[in-house]
Amino acid sequence: MTDVVDEGAAERGAGVPRAEAALKALAGDPDSVERRHRVLEQALAFTCATFAGVYTPAGDGGRLRLAEAAGAPRALYGLPDSYPTDGPSAPATALRTGEPVWRGPAETAAGGAEPDAAGHCLAVLPARHGGLLLAITESPEGFGPAERACLELIADAVTGAAPDRPPDAGDPMPGGFVLAMDTGRIEAGHELLELFGLGPTEFDGRVETLLGLTVPEDLPSLMSVVEADHMAVGDRELDFRVAGPAGPAAPPRWLRLRGRLLPAAPGRAARLVGTVADATSGRSDATDVARVQRLAAALATAGTVRDVGHAVVAALRRPLRADRIALAELEGDRLVVTVLDPPEPESWPELWRLEWRTEWPEAPLRAMPTLAASLREGRAQIWPAGTALEPALAEVGPGALAVLPLPAGTRMAGACLIGWDTPHDVGPDERALLTAAAGLAGQALLRAHAFDAEHELVGMLQRQLLPRRLPRLPGARAVARYLPATAGLELGGDWYDMIPLPDNHVALVIGDVQGHSAAAATLMGQLRTALRAYAAEGHPPDVVVSHANRLLLEMETDLFATCAYVAVDIEEGTAWCVRAGHLPPVLRHPDGTTEIAEAEGGPPLGVLARADFPMTELRLRPGTLIALVTDGLVEDPGSDIDEGMERFAHDLAGADPAHLGPVADTLLLGARRNDDIALLLMRYDGLAVRPRRESWTVWRVLEAARHARRFTRRTLRTWGVTENPENPGNPGNPENPGNTEEYDAVLLVVSELVTNALVHTDGQVRLDLTLLGGRLRIAVADALARSPVKPTSIGWEATGGRGLLLVEALSATWGTVPVSGGKQVWSEIIVTGS
Repeated sequence: MTDVVDEGAAERGAGVPRAEAALKALAGDPDSVERRHRVLEQALAFTCATFAGVYTPAGDGGRLRLAEAAGAPRALYGLPDSYPTDGPSAPATALRTGEPVWRGPAETAAGGAEPDAAGHCLAVLPARHGGLLLAITESPEGFGPAERACLELIADAVTGAAPDRPPDAGDPMPGGFVLAMDTGRIEAGHELLELFGLGPTEFDGRVETLLGLTVPEDLPSLMSVVEADHMAVGDRELDFRVAGPAGPAAPPRWLRLRGRLLPAAPGRAARLVGTVADATSGRSDATDVARVQRLAAALATAGTVRDVGHAVVAALRRPLRADRIALAELEGDRLVVTVLDPPEPESWPELWRLEWRTEWPEAPLRAMPTLAASLREGRAQIWPAGTALEPALAEVGPGALAVLPLPAGTRMAGACLIGWDTPHDVGPDERALLTAAAGLAGQALLRAHAFDAEHELVGMLQRQLLPRRLPRLPGARAVARYLPATAGLELGGDWYDMIPLPDNHVALVIGDVQGHSAAAATLMGQLRTALRAYAAEGHPPDVVVSHANRLLLEMETDLFATCAYVAVDIEEGTAWCVRAGHLPPVLRHPDGTTEIAEAEGGPPLGVLARADFPMTELRLRPGTLIALVTDGLVEDPGSDIDEGMERFAHDLAGADPAHLGPVADTLLLGARRNDDIALLLMRYDGLAVRPRRESWTVWRVLEAARHARRFTRRTLRTWGVTENPENPGNPGNPENPGNTEEYDAVLLVVSELVTNALVHTDGQVRLDLTLLGGRLRIAVADALARSPVKPTSIGWEATGGRGLLLVEALSATWGTVPVSGGKQVWSEIIVTGS
């Protein structure tokens, strides 16, 4: 039979003599930390160990502390910095018995004495000169006989205490860390903290403190490492950046993290262990490909010209260490600046300050021929310090100036100016970054300019579908705001309206049609018109909303809409609210408290044919502010909409209702613009002088007109409207209270309107009289919806048709309005009296 020789075993067996020779060579070195470290390295060279360390008794003898280590960081295996001497751990056992301790993966995986080394082979040997040698191997076979012999030789050669390091000195692996994944607490060595610019006394032990010092662009990838949910068990390596010690303007420092996620075990949470080292060497921040990629990504999502400018400034200023950057569009022979950094006028040349007519200046190219020539040539130009340039350019960069034409196809979209105050040599890496940025920014600027133009067109169309102005109301003041979404060019479906109604009533309406499209905007316009028409007919709020729901169902559209309708009686200080799937109104009371109205609601419009829309009464005191809003202002993807309504109510409570315009603008500050927003505010002040009103139902009898005149005389006398003193008439004759022209005109108009209603209609007829400020309003309502027609001509033989001509001649103004189930013909006449 042929003997099979294990070559690996033979090689390790041959390692014992070589280990003896290596240790013998080190024996002549003076005892030092360096010698001890080199001795430990022999364990890595002649065995399968991946970690070797020396633990020595602390001064009080109660603990074993790590004095020196070699190989992989102890944090990778979760080895502690110290062990209690009276515990069940392998080091403590070896110290007490004076015998080596060998434990395999099965023993450590049991989670007993060494839960941190679970799954690995562990060896602990007493050292001849004091202390213990601890070794770890990831080999599943563990340490073989030859390797154990090598470890015994190394344990005899290693010294337990180094003369130049106290036993309880700091962390022997200062660049390591251990992160508890459940609490976010981190143990970090002093060198690791120095890489982050922190001292041991400045660090609070929270991983968030270290994450806050990283460059924001690298934070997502770093979070994928330090969050257990995003990382699989095993090794991980990642390069990231932290802010330089000189502040944000300095280039960032590159660091490299190597770590391993150790799984949770009974009684112990998962932990990330590893090291962090400086990796800046050999890197050029200006040529960082990732930076150009981030600029390209930022420009791809830049919606406006200003967004393009901010993206370019963010990508260039810090890596180039520039003192000022300007981005401008080329319009004819002028540069229209879109972004300046820094934005203060005093930071820019005098010519620019003279042209500072609005938020940004407009610089004429004729005053900067060098810049004009650069734009014509279409290539970047860089002028060092001392170059003779026109003042408008030289003052942008006294130390150096770079001009980047921004090409977009066959035309020049604009230019980017970069200036340094102190002499600056623009190297090849920085030139490469400038060239790449110019090509990306030019195309983005052209797209953004087109986007701005289209967005303005969309906004103009949207505004045409909304009220141009709100009506002026007695006893109330209202403002409205509409903000279109900036996330796209599609039309939104949010709308608001304010509908003045007879008898000092007003309807506040706000709504939102599903989706963002031309169809949604069209439907919004149709609904707004329909609600206004139904309200003008005099229907109560619930009927108005029900009619709109029926109309939307009959239109056979796939879209639905939400709506809130609030009818306010300004005279009485009451309001009736109807909701169709929309947010409730928010009331701010005169004492500053706010209330989200508990108004019952029905389903959105266009969903159910048989839907109820209940009405909820709201009581208003003078000074109460009513706020109606769409979900674009209060909805946040990260929170419940009820929380958004609470925030809105809180913001409204801190507002000053005396100035509604600033209140509305303040409420819109910081609003997310991924959805359009509508906001309607009305402050109820109440009427300083309430009108006097009387109503009378006209009986269908032969003397109905005479009864109507008597009711009118009696009402005017009660209101103090007296006859002409020069012609008092006969007070004892109720048919002749005074032969004044005013009385004659009032009585004649009452007779004509009542007679027309009785003759030309069926059903109930009602006479309403209203007096306010010397104006008497006479209104007669009937059940016929068709308005009366004034004749264009009447022959001398005609026996009728003159009534409306008389009403027109005697009235200051007159007209007809639809009311629920019919119409109302009214006339206003100026009267005297108190």
